Amino acid sequence: MPDIPRALLTPLLLVTLLSGCSLRKLAVNQVGNALAGGGSVFTSDNDPELIGQALPFSLKLMESVLAQSPKHQPLLIATSRGFTQYTYGWVEPAGEGDDDRDLARLRAKRLYLRARDYGLRALEVSIDDFRERLDSDPQMTVALAGKRDVPALYWTAAAWGLAISSGKDDLDLLADLPFVEALIERAAELDPGFDDGAIDTFLITFEASRSAVSKDATVRAWEHFRLAVERSGGASASPFVAAAEALSIPDQNGAEFKELIERALAIDPNVRPGLRLQNILAQRRAAWLQSHFDDFFIESVPGGSE
Repeated sequence: MPDIPRALLTPLLLVTLLSGCSLRKLAVNQVGNALAGGGSVFTSDNDPELIGQALPFSLKLMESVLAQSPKHQPLLIATSRGFTQYTYGWVEPAGEGDDDRDLARLRAKRLYLRARDYGLRALEVSIDDFRERLDSDPQMTVALAGKRDVPALYWTAAAWGLAISSGKDDLDLLADLPFVEALIERAAELDPGFDDGAIDTFLITFEASRSAVSKDATVRAWEHFRLAVERSGGASASPFVAAAEALSIPDQNGAEFKELIERALAIDPNVRPGLRLQNILAQRRAAWLQSHFDDFFIESVPGGSE
């Protein structure tokens, strides 16, 4: 074998090393693509306990891949979505006693904020210095987002809003509500029908939370309910549960509450496989709400409240 001239040795080694790094990065990104595109395996499953046990491993695997490929936008979005769904479906409801519920809410807040941060990182891939710009001018910053950024906008807003809800005594976090509003409103502008009315379902609760400071908020919340049902083709239980919890309970309308819960429970989860797991979890929440009717309504009479 002929000797390689010393002058060519360093460039050849560099090329070899770079090729190895490129192949490794390609492999990591392929794994990232597979993980980011695997959401349908979870969302169409009919066993929430099985998914609840599998998700922590899947989420940690996603984080491991992101450590190697930190700007993989689809995986950042999938990780934000995964932490949000896992926390809402399996962490937040945990605990029967007051102490257990407090611990569950504290853990939920931390996990929601982790989900939010992954969403913000996804938006940083599209918009340089997104978080810094958001702090200084939310409206101007979200205006830079395009339709392809809607999933990141939505999941960041959802995680952030749920974190605020889980930590209502955290005044610093409560002050972040304008950021949540800017994110979700931009998502609604760009793709109002996103994910079978998911944005409208989010806005049912968001608008209801503002009813004390805006007389039109309740009207807007019911309009979002109508749109969420319409955009999901009536196949999603989530809008009915959201309206029952966010609108009927504060209004002390027991009859309305019962009707909404019954409509949520009447939906067949198998009609829309892509919504199956979401519907099972929403119906589990609906059944819990139904069983605690007397805790939510001061005076209950047959058929509703007076």
